[in-house]
Amino acid sequence: MNGDEERLARAALTRIGEPGDELVGRWLTEYGPVETVQALGGEQPLEGASQERWAGLRLRARGARPEADLAAIGALGGRFVCPGDREWPCQLDDLGDTRPIGLWVRGRPSLRFWALRSVAVVGARACTDYGAHLASVLGAGLAERGWTVVSGAAYGVDGAAHRGALAVDGATVGVLACGVDVAYPPGNRALIGRIAEQGLLAAELPPGDHPTRSRFVLRNRVIAALTRGTVVVEAQLRSGSLVTARRAAQLDRYVMGVPGPVTSGLSAGVHQLLRGEGEVVTDAAEVIELVGDIGELAPERSGPVVPRDLLHPAAVRVLEALPARAAVTVGWVAHAAGTASDIAYTRLQELRSLGFVERTGEHWKLTHPDGRHPNR
Repeated sequence: MNGDEERLARAALTRIGEPGDELVGRWLTEYGPVETVQALGGEQPLEGASQERWAGLRLRARGARPEADLAAIGALGGRFVCPGDREWPCQLDDLGDTRPIGLWVRGRPSLRFWALRSVAVVGARACTDYGAHLASVLGAGLAERGWTVVSGAAYGVDGAAHRGALAVDGATVGVLACGVDVAYPPGNRALIGRIAEQGLLAAELPPGDHPTRSRFVLRNRVIAALTRGTVVVEAQLRSGSLVTARRAAQLDRYVMGVPGPVTSGLSAGVHQLLRGEGEVVTDAAEVIELVGDIGELAPERSGPVVPRDLLHPAAVRVLEALPARAAVTVGWVAHAAGTASDIAYTRLQELRSLGFVERTGEHWKLTHPDGRHPNR
């Protein structure tokens, strides 16, 4: 068997079978693509197929025109990538018998190379402004750090993540549930066109094929397998994004979620995920700390430094010894702070110059009753 025969057979099978068809996947492993297609020319079903199922597959096989599909993808400047090709992302092999038969790819970069450092950003289609903003910032932040942003080119979070990556001239891949020449959803036609020009579009379905509800769900397994981890930004309790995340967990990929308001139904699915297998992330640096190489750490989080933080410990003891409302002598302060009078006096002078305390004759008091610095 030569490579051209196998490529034609695999191209034909993308029209014959549905994405993720485990039975067809077993046939590919046992018989190979060429023998599987040849068998579909006969009436005797291959093992595991009912007569009814076999008849449906044969009907599709009679309509398959792989040469025309390969010519169509070539006219778009694309290609059909098969397992074993140099561009094939080997991590997709983790899907076993549900591995894609092949991927129709549109765009100049190498899918295999871009997928090596990639993160999926998925979430609600009807997202809030909060979700869209976070997805866009995550997409831009990941792309600026050399990571590929993978999503489904849908409305809402998907589109925002792609746009964030494109805005910084970063790498992004749209995995479609239709042919790579089909703009779906129609409202994202311009975005899908930009992804094709600046990034990559990939699909299991051949040119011209249309999306269905089941194809969207099955597409999610490719997003999960292709990437090192999946981040969910807003998702209801029943959400396709959670399907992607849970498939990622099954494949031993990282699963992450961005928390939202507990009063929002669009955050309920994310929070449920975070109570189980998910890790909390709030920005690109935290995502990369999980999925990246050793040493790619997020910066330490800390609150703002205030003037009181910069005081010497002895000055802090003197400051804390002063009563909230009353004015007291140096001796009183020294006794309360447990220090010598000359040290207490020196620290009071220091605190006075910094605006924490003020002097009235022989007495000292806080500038502000709560002990805060006026510029705090």
